Amino acid sequence: MEAVYRINGKEKRFDISPGDRLLDVLKDNGYMEVKGDCYEGLCGACTVLIDNIPYASCMVPAAGVCGAKITTVKGLGDITNPHLIQQAFVKYGAVQCGYCTPGQILSAYALLLRDPDPSEEDIRMALDGNLCRCSGYAQQVAAVKMAAEMMREAENDDRA
Repeated sequence: MEAVYRINGKEKRFDISPGDRLLDVLKDNGYMEVKGDCYEGLCGACTVLIDNIPYASCMVPAAGVCGAKITTVKGLGDITNPHLIQQAFVKYGAVQCGYCTPGQILSAYALLLRDPDPSEEDIRMALDGNLCRCSGYAQQVAAVKMAAEMMREAENDDRA
């Protein structure tokens, strides 16, 4: 069957089978920034945003999100034009090995869309589903705090 998605702002059409998971459809079609292979929704490495809500793409039936707006970490920014959250993760050394980073950045972005000034507890709750074996999460929490401040400042600058 043909599935149509809006991925990172571009309409994409893929042939999928009824039992396909979104993670496999994305990876099979070149979205290698989507990590993960637990297929249990436990690690968070395969996190994508579906209509700005974070989901473990390994648990999402691809046919169930046809027509949805899907955002991968490359939809926020890339190496030449990184998003403020990506910049903050680099500055605070929150990228470590990088495997969990895309999911963490997307979870942080979704949080900051909902709450531009989250508490540390809110940040930790938002990142809770993203396992990192390289750190104690202190860098990630600090990076999200910094990104929140940078985003608020950027928004205020745009209003001026």
